[in-house]
Amino acid sequence: MIEALLSALANLATLQHISHLVLGVMLGLAVGAFPGLGGIAGLSIMMPFLYGMDTVSALATLVGLVAVIPTSDTFTSVLMGIPGSSASQATVLDGFPLAQKGEASRALAAAFSASLMGGIVGAIILTLFVQIARPLILAFGSAELFMLALLGLSMVGVLSGSSLIKGISACGLGLILGSIGGAPATGEFRMTFGIDYLYDGLPLVIVGIGLFAFPEITELLRKNRPIAAGGLLEGKWFDGVRDVFKHWFLCLRCAGIGTLIGAIPGLGGSVVDWIAYGHVVQTAKDKTMFGKGDIRGVLAPESANNAKEGGGLVPTLLFGIPGSGAMAVFLGGMVLLGIEAGPAMVSTNLDLTYTIIWSLALANVIGAGSCLFLARPISRLTAIPFNLLAPFMIMVVSFAAFQATRQFMDLVALVGLGMLGIALKRFGWSRPAFLIGFVLAPQAEGYLNLAVQFYSWNMFTRPGVLIILGITVTSVWFSSRGRGRNTENITLPVEGSSGTAQTSVKTPQMLFLLGLVATLSYAIWSSLQLSPLGRMFPFWVALGTMSLCLYQLVILRIGPTDNPANFDLEHHIESKSDPTRGTISSNAGWFTILIAITGLVGFQLGVLFFFIVFLKLKAHQNWRMTIVLSVAALLLISSLANLLIVELPTGLLSQYIDLPWLLGQN
Repeated sequence: MIEALLSALANLATLQHISHLVLGVMLGLAVGAFPGLGGIAGLSIMMPFLYGMDTVSALATLVGLVAVIPTSDTFTSVLMGIPGSSASQATVLDGFPLAQKGEASRALAAAFSASLMGGIVGAIILTLFVQIARPLILAFGSAELFMLALLGLSMVGVLSGSSLIKGISACGLGLILGSIGGAPATGEFRMTFGIDYLYDGLPLVIVGIGLFAFPEITELLRKNRPIAAGGLLEGKWFDGVRDVFKHWFLCLRCAGIGTLIGAIPGLGGSVVDWIAYGHVVQTAKDKTMFGKGDIRGVLAPESANNAKEGGGLVPTLLFGIPGSGAMAVFLGGMVLLGIEAGPAMVSTNLDLTYTIIWSLALANVIGAGSCLFLARPISRLTAIPFNLLAPFMIMVVSFAAFQATRQFMDLVALVGLGMLGIALKRFGWSRPAFLIGFVLAPQAEGYLNLAVQFYSWNMFTRPGVLIILGITVTSVWFSSRGRGRNTENITLPVEGSSGTAQTSVKTPQMLFLLGLVATLSYAIWSSLQLSPLGRMFPFWVALGTMSLCLYQLVILRIGPTDNPANFDLEHHIESKSDPTRGTISSNAGWFTILIAITGLVGFQLGVLFFFIVFLKLKAHQNWRMTIVLSVAALLLISSLANLLIVELPTGLLSQYIDLPWLLGQN
């Protein structure tokens, strides 16, 4: 082992290795900073360039790229409330409120410092863990993996806001939407409404952006002011670094959680940040600031999501089983380089394994250092008047959504899910709980089906299952204890506080619930048309969720006015009598305008027209500024499409007129 470590350090110290590692880091930072792309897209773009490169250079570039994407994706999560990737979803909950307070620089510095610590701690754990990882991973069967998914779902308790029933209901809705498409066990199509686009299910990128970015952009348009309140930048860069040292044990714990969860195949980065966030909320003595801008809510997920990249290397290298989508592409890159994953990676190729692990740690240091340097200047974006920033955000969000499947229906789905996100926020339904349900639906159903088939109900007698069940029960107990002591302590004001927006007008809430009941009724009916194994999961989830919705309907009809079911954030907003806000539909309609124009003339030409209309009618800019910004946006989106080899939607006009490259397609 010592010889392998020394050989790995020697490989790491070469100029060739470091230079290509830096190249990969720079590419990873560029990809990660763009919302919706993530590691899969970045690695896929890099794959063609591996041909002709020697093994050392190519491997260093790949490791550098995959290491820092969970770091740079924090920019959009904090500054705009847009999850940069699935690994930065939980960061939005407290990172964006900090940016709204003018403390974006502090939040970014804390996130990058925590990412640095998480990456290094993850590498250290892996260095010690890699020798014993094989028997531990092999001990995890489908039953244990199902229990881990259940552990992830238990985080709903701390993310439910002031109403646990709404939180569970939101999670149930997420589970139902996550079940759309082919059943894992039988391949039967479920709840597709006859739409081809839904056969593969809803893409996670669009769900994340629709639930969080769409409502926040709409709300900022209504406020018509910079993201940072008053356009002020109050937070100091060094304060974020100091926060990491202040909460070093929290970062250490979450890095350990990230490494262990990352090492388990099938869970990936979509879960670990929520588990880390739930952990910090459960263990915190003072919970009053979570969701309002608590720096601990940034440190926990950022420490975990960087550490999980190292953990994901364990099943990838030892078994050839990728722990996430990014690791699947990374494994493909290894195959191209002639590196065979398997038990030999901890025997004859142990030096290569340690080279990869410590390259990952060094890449984290380089990436986090670069992001720390950029944190202060980039945070100034939050002081720009939002009417100038909004069209760029709408363009970027739409472009990112289109990367999911590269179909026009991606944009339609974005609007639909965005309106759902607005409704969830308006009526106090936890969007994080919804997202957890959506993310975990495939794993929960798939592993449950396998566990029932392999072990029947005897799976609950397995030692691993009992241990994880004990951890889950403990987690729920901590949540319920905190809720019982002080309900307000666990309220996440991301969704509003039930006590601040009560209204005697209950019609909107009831219509929303009736719409959910109708949707869930369809889910139940469609499930009954399937085989027993195909309908088991969606039927019972839909039935349970509908029961909770019906209960809330009854409470709305006959219950007291101050019940959490009677919550309407729009009533609270309107009570402020601010005439500059406008309505939800009028502000959310700007997304619809861009997509409608795209359907007619294509995305690139649509961006040009959209910017002109927005800047003149909404931002009230002069013609000079309008033309300059519109052309800049067109050049930006055209360059990105060309760089990423993306064929953007052409629109109906392209069927009759051949447009030049800049306005049409390559």
